[in-house]
Amino acid sequence: MHPFPLDTVAAQDPPRLIIRCDSPECSLQAGAALGERLEGGDVVALWGELGAGKTLFTRGVARGLDVPESIPVTSPTFTLINEYEGRLPLYHLDLYRLADIEELEDLPWRDVLFGRGAALIEWPERLGAEIPEERWDVRITITGDESRVLIVEPHGDARLRRLEAWGRDLPVGK
Repeated sequence: MHPFPLDTVAAQDPPRLIIRCDSPECSLQAGAALGERLEGGDVVALWGELGAGKTLFTRGVARGLDVPESIPVTSPTFTLINEYEGRLPLYHLDLYRLADIEELEDLPWRDVLFGRGAALIEWPERLGAEIPEERWDVRITITGDESRVLIVEPHGDARLRRLEAWGRDLPVGK
């Protein structure tokens, strides 16, 4: 179990998990909890403004996927894609500097998004219609200097079942 405060496992539409974090460590732990549950082919779209903590959350996901702590998980802002080896291959895409999707054509981005590993995408809106329909959305909102609200929304029936199981595994409230 992870000791971060779980605000809601919502039975609302759309179903989602809301986590209120008051520290960067909480965001890391929330990322690790998701990473432990990722399966091959999972895509996670990370939504949030600059400085929201998308790369920090990705670092947590990497730890949940057993990427060794000795391996730095950094933003691939200039390379667009970083790859990490863990329980599953983890592909971290940062599309912040992408002006047009055509810029991705020389990279194996489709293999990354539809392959056997897990993929995390920062600035997923830059994919436009190419964003996979079956995915996790993680929306990170800055609520203070170190506090964030993370909203995890599944897209697809299998992810919905896994979200419900995740919610049952987490401690509720604080």
